[in-house]
Amino acid sequence: MKYPMRTCFKTVCLGLPGLGLLFIAGCACTPISVVKLSDKDRTMVERVLVKLNPLITERKSKGDIAALTFEELYAPLDGEERTFLRRFQGVDTSQLNISIPYRGTPSKAPELVVIRGQVIKTAKNESRGIPPQFLPKDVYDAYLLLSENMKKDIGRTVYIESGYRSAAYQLYLFLFYLKNHDYSIRETARSVAWPGYSEHGWPGNQAVDFVNEQGIDGQDKPETFEALEEYQWLLCHAEQYGFELSYPRDSKMAFEPWHWRYKGTMGMVNDK
Repeated sequence: MKYPMRTCFKTVCLGLPGLGLLFIAGCACTPISVVKLSDKDRTMVERVLVKLNPLITERKSKGDIAALTFEELYAPLDGEERTFLRRFQGVDTSQLNISIPYRGTPSKAPELVVIRGQVIKTAKNESRGIPPQFLPKDVYDAYLLLSENMKKDIGRTVYIESGYRSAAYQLYLFLFYLKNHDYSIRETARSVAWPGYSEHGWPGNQAVDFVNEQGIDGQDKPETFEALEEYQWLLCHAEQYGFELSYPRDSKMAFEPWHWRYKGTMGMVNDK
């Protein structure tokens, strides 16, 4: 839908998860470009991120970032920033060429297991701790079996680099990664899920991002994870534990060899 480049005085109603109905009166109706943000909108993105970074840092340090709500996300912002973020959330997703289904946003976070103490040791023998991660208990139990049996088979395993995250946190991440895609919403949506579409935020198809013990996750170069023995093991055995590769090379989404979704316990083995 195209809007005239003028001020619109009708009231716009947005239904946002966790916020109910929000009304914007006298809003500027210039649409947000999904191809590339205008200089003004790009400045607003950076302004919003500056305001949100202390909140995100605090919640990460407390270890409860996964349960971030929309109310909490909007709280640090002033009126102009909130209006922009609502406009941003109101982008017509049909313009984004999203090929994965809309999954919705749970009204509250499910009961989650907190995963702590994961430590990566790089090739230079440097240690790096992974921040606390969250998974529904059935997914966590399946992961433990997968990890244990991978270790038995090949002498190495994978850790959880990213588990459950709320739609509000997903929105923050989308804003954060826009700069990596020249501020194109459409291009960013190829590798960062739009809120409500992410498998990380819907326990029915809960996604996990794996990283190996040396910190290789393939996020910058997928072929580095694809070349791992751990990845080859996953291709052969992950289905036994209820996991399947979400975005293989032949999908319409960017290839993500580290990203696996949990489909259930059918075929799971308890030991070998």
